[in-house]
Order: sequence, then C-alpha cells, then structure tokens
Amino acid sequence: MALESMIITHLMPYPHNVATAPDVEAAARENGAVPATVAVIDGRSRVGLPDEVLTWLGTATDILKLSRADLPYAVAVKRQGSTTVAARMICAHLAGIQVLATGGVHRGVAATLDISADLDELARLQDGNLP
Repeated sequence: MALESMIITHLMPYPHNVATAPDVEAAARENGAVPATVAVIDGRSRVGLPDEVLTWLGTATDILKLSRADLPYAVAVKRQGSTTVAARMICAHLAGIQVLATGGVHRGVAATLDISADLDELARLQDGNLP
C-alpha cells in the first residue's frame, strides 16, 4: 500500500509528524497490507522508506511538494520531495502497487487556489496511460 509522505513533511508539525508515520505503517500492517511510504530522495523515487528516512523527512526544512509536474524537476536536480496523491499514484504505478491511502482533502481552496491534480491522474492511470 502506497502511503503519503506529505503528512510527514507539510501537513503535521514536528514531533507529531514523526510519531504518526510509523503508526500509519503499523495500521497498514495490522490490516494485511505491506506499507510503502513514497517520497523522492536525492532525485530518486523511493517506494518504502526506512525509519531513519521517515524521521529525517519529519525534521527537514527544504522538502519540495511534488505533484505530476514537479517529479521530473526533482529528479533532474536531485532534490527531496514528498508526494501528493497524484505523484504517489505515478510512483506506485511504476512500482507495481495498485493500492494507496491518503490522509486528507484540500481545505480553503478558494483562498489558496491549490487545485488538486489527483482526479486527473487517477483518470489517466485508469485509462491505461503510463505516467
């Protein structure tokens, strides 16, 4: 099960983010799934992160928020990034994972104009289009 890294890097404050990451992975295991938190580390898509990387992500300050359009940039310049649902779907698809979990929805979109690419990405993958 592909799990999000956004909750660790952008959505929860430290130390709650670092404490929550292993709890989410444990919940996946308890329900029969193999957890695989998804992020980009040093320009490489990583599907499944060791505990020390989860902890580092929770304290790092220069982590990009990656959607479909941001993935190539992060890879090209060897940056770190946490994945939105859209980017996580791409990475999970490439890793052969067909199930993912997410932690929330956009709030205050009228103020932020943070329009999600998640549904468009899901439609692309459902149509059999490769990322």
